[in-house]
Amino acid sequence: MLPRPMGSGEEFPFHPTVIFDGPYWVHDFTRPSPDGWSAPYPYSVGRYDEHRPAMYTTELFKGQRSHHVGLDLGAPVHTPVHAFDAGEVAAVTVNDEDGSYGPTLITKHTLRLPERVGGPLSEHERTFWVLYGHLSWDSIAHWSAGDAFSKGDILAAMGHEEENGGWPPHVHVQLSWNEPVNGDLPGVVRPENRLSALENYPDPRLICGPLY
Repeated sequence: MLPRPMGSGEEFPFHPTVIFDGPYWVHDFTRPSPDGWSAPYPYSVGRYDEHRPAMYTTELFKGQRSHHVGLDLGAPVHTPVHAFDAGEVAAVTVNDEDGSYGPTLITKHTLRLPERVGGPLSEHERTFWVLYGHLSWDSIAHWSAGDAFSKGDILAAMGHEEENGGWPPHVHVQLSWNEPVNGDLPGVVRPENRLSALENYPDPRLICGPLY
């Protein structure tokens, strides 16, 4: 739990994806929560690169995919989701399987990001895509592929459980070096595929800030 707005600090170059204007809870989904437990704050973070046994029970995951390769930012329903920087819309879709993303927005960016390639950490200009899942359809229906937006613009809002795949309100943020196919990315992979998934889907804290 960190009692500050997400991505705050003059040194961080990007706009917060979700503005946390109070403390937030960092979940540990590596083990089940006690019955009846709920996070003590309205904002929360679900971690990247986390094994989550027994969470993904719908047919979509077939009881085999359990390693999370995105970042979950939890907040009340209809909380705005902002553009971390300028970019363009790549896809607008609905992944409507039980347990999937529901309304989904994918954006495209070409920026300099920190990267370690066989040596010290350095910055390289890369084109990459960002998937935002579990949204409200009404908040993204006006977008079309190719639409441009600016840093800090509202891209979407978090959806209700009834439309977001059946999850408590949050946005799943996932980076990809490769263009998503059919408006989708595997946000949860088999544990044996973890290393290759982390190579394809870098840590969203690169754009969302040092949340934990």
